[in-house]
Amino acid sequence: MKRSASLRQTTLFVAMLALSGGVVAADYAPVTDARLGAAATDNGWLMYRRDYTSSGYAPFEGINTANVTGLKQVWDYKTGFDQGHEAPPIVNGDTMFITTPKNELIAFQASTGKQLWKYQHDLSKVGLKTVCCDVVNRGVALYGNDVYMATLDNYVVALDGPTGKVVWKQQLAPSDKGTAMTLAPLVVKGKVIVGLSGGEYGARGFITALDAKTGKTLWKQYTIPAPNEPGGKTWPKGAYKTGGGGAWLTGTYDTDTDTLFWGVGNPGPWLATLRPGDNLYTDSVIAMNPATGKIKWHYQYTPNDTWDYDGTNETVLTDITYEGTAHKALVSASRNGWFYAIDRVDGKLIYAKKFATATSVSGFKDGKPVTDPALRPTVDKEVFTCPSFLGGKNWWPISVDPQTHMAYVPTMHTCMTIKGATVAYKAGLPFLGETFKVVADPAHKEGWGSVQAIDVNTGEQAWTHPSKLPWNSGMLSTAGGLLFSGSADGHLYAFDAKTGKVLWTSPQMTSGSIGVPSTWVVDGKQYVGIYAGWGGATPIWGGDMAKDEAVANIPVGGHLYVFSL
Repeated sequence: MKRSASLRQTTLFVAMLALSGGVVAADYAPVTDARLGAAATDNGWLMYRRDYTSSGYAPFEGINTANVTGLKQVWDYKTGFDQGHEAPPIVNGDTMFITTPKNELIAFQASTGKQLWKYQHDLSKVGLKTVCCDVVNRGVALYGNDVYMATLDNYVVALDGPTGKVVWKQQLAPSDKGTAMTLAPLVVKGKVIVGLSGGEYGARGFITALDAKTGKTLWKQYTIPAPNEPGGKTWPKGAYKTGGGGAWLTGTYDTDTDTLFWGVGNPGPWLATLRPGDNLYTDSVIAMNPATGKIKWHYQYTPNDTWDYDGTNETVLTDITYEGTAHKALVSASRNGWFYAIDRVDGKLIYAKKFATATSVSGFKDGKPVTDPALRPTVDKEVFTCPSFLGGKNWWPISVDPQTHMAYVPTMHTCMTIKGATVAYKAGLPFLGETFKVVADPAHKEGWGSVQAIDVNTGEQAWTHPSKLPWNSGMLSTAGGLLFSGSADGHLYAFDAKTGKVLWTSPQMTSGSIGVPSTWVVDGKQYVGIYAGWGGATPIWGGDMAKDEAVANIPVGGHLYVFSL
């Protein structure tokens, strides 16, 4: 469905919306290419990780180390959902958009919490049993007057930002076959770019671009190459069709080189003895031409992965100086326990340093990871290795602060036992071929999680904040010298970004947080928002961690909190 050009139709719709209880957002400013390119300095929060570099950093000083203790809750909203709440508030001017589990999209006045409109995507005919790791959604993208959401049944839906009217919707893959979309879209030059998940079900992942105005597919790039494509020979015959490679987190865009970076997930099945070879482009970051989707280069974090060490984690673009040499880098804290700095122009490794106990990926040779053959499971062999498949870091995004030159990493301290099992592919059923159990990291005695700061110029830890509970929330740093993140026991923390000292914690929220905080300014006043709403992979797949009484008793229930001075 395309946008109507009729003023009378628009007026009629607005009148009907008002009668039904909806409100039209006033003074809504279109989100142009220029505004997206300058999102780092915008008063709002225009995209998933604030700007195209995925920095998660805002240049706001209104809330700072001197006055953060004065933060108070100014409004809140209960969603009514008990699943994981993972989306950041996306803000344009004084209009906020946020998504819930099961694809509800709500618009608020960002300064007051006044609800403007609500859209509920129809999932009544979708089973959702094959959606991996909770029925979550990680937010929206903005462009022009429209707001875009990807859905659990593989639609991209465009709605009019001021009114909530559906502009178009396009389904990209069948539902109920083990695929879903949970990521926030990324808009680049009029293209809405999304990726598919489903690596645990033998899906063949892809990244695709849609025309922002019409929803028409402009290009589609599979993450698993066919035999006649570059990288195709890294798979056994026919295996590419069920090779996994989900692209289920939002990518990054380099405006200087016109390059799109996207993380690619684990291969399928998990058991690597069934698919010898490097299995490109799984567990990789791929650099693409955003006009065509063509791959320019790749870097593979874990070749021939057999531990579910997805390479989807966000890549943050930042300039670093390593051992006296300046680099235009991208940095990523990988599931495999290594913090990578990669040259974002040519894809060459600058450095890799451990940020968690990491044994499966044992080192590097000629810039490429080396894995320990003794720690590869088979049908006849169980191994103990670190980190667990949940990773040294899972999807929760890092932030990189240009003032401190630190990356802030929500860290998981787990290991696992893992053993091969027989498996055959069948559409819509799990395609793993391994059994596993998550256990505590014996080398880490301080709990399941931590927040740590890593100096991006060296890759070395600058400070750490240990946590008895897992730390599954995203990171937000600001020019006020602060780092914000939510805890599993239901508080928003404000750390001193330089030292890691806890400067403020919010009053008790109703649930643990796996949310991604964001911040914005309206009429000169700065706000910080975050979801409480425990869920996601940890309580489903967490093994001994999920059985820990303190973790098992974390309350659920979605609740959005907004704070200001």
